[in-house]
Amino acid sequence: MTTYEPALEVAVQAQATLGEGPTWDAAASRLIWIDILGSRVNTYDPSTGRRTVMATEQHVGAAKPRAGGGLVLNLRDGVALYDGDGDGADSATGFRWLHHEPTPGRRANDAAVAPDGSLWAGTMRYDEAPGGGTLSRFTGDGGATTVLNDVAVSNGTGWSPDGRLMYYIDSPTRRVDVFDVSADGQSVGNRRQLALIEEGAGFPDGLTVDADGCVWVALWDGGAVRRYTPAGTLDRTIILPTIRPTACAFGGPNLTDLYITTARVGLSAAHPMSGSLLVVPEAGKGVAQPAFAG
Repeated sequence: MTTYEPALEVAVQAQATLGEGPTWDAAASRLIWIDILGSRVNTYDPSTGRRTVMATEQHVGAAKPRAGGGLVLNLRDGVALYDGDGDGADSATGFRWLHHEPTPGRRANDAAVAPDGSLWAGTMRYDEAPGGGTLSRFTGDGGATTVLNDVAVSNGTGWSPDGRLMYYIDSPTRRVDVFDVSADGQSVGNRRQLALIEEGAGFPDGLTVDADGCVWVALWDGGAVRRYTPAGTLDRTIILPTIRPTACAFGGPNLTDLYITTARVGLSAAHPMSGSLLVVPEAGKGVAQPAFAG
């Protein structure tokens, strides 16, 4: 295993309460990321340095690009579509619910777009009660299917480069799990453990999968991002200068830069980088992510 402190940069100096969900929007050559508790969708263009911020009316768990333009958002009360691209405070035009299911005490959390263009969106209770969250699959026509219904904190979700495996994190379990994906991509099964985060190393949060099929995991309260091989072997650890990284994703024109979101929530003495968007240039090689087919 290799442990190192990389040539890390601050891509966006910010004070996000709960920065999350970095997503490379290839069509617009920009990174999308959110502040869940700040109810903000952020964009960042690394070629120009241009940044935008769009406010949402509810806590937002994830924001992903749509194939036909606009954004799909995992919001507190369900999954919604925007025709606007989030490029500024007043650009969120054409809001409509794709699936509206308000549940008292529950909010949206991480989400990911599957190879077939469906959105796999997680929920959790604000009190993080075991079994209070779900993972559901949403299609572009509004179809919704519950995939997992006994989740505490639904977090990182991603697919192997060939689409045959899905990786998933329910943070309090400390596990990174792997499923087999059905031939039609609509369901998963044969859940088993890929990796277990040991006591004292933090909790697994968001994840991304690289071109080699390795799984990169941000460790909440662990101050690090780890890479696991498809066999579950820990082969790389990136030490970070902030204790609460939340998620990671490859971006940039060649998908070689690793972007890392961070949080300030719950810290009695936040580090100056807490809440900022970080980047590790040339950290590896990512896989192009599909846009939501809706």
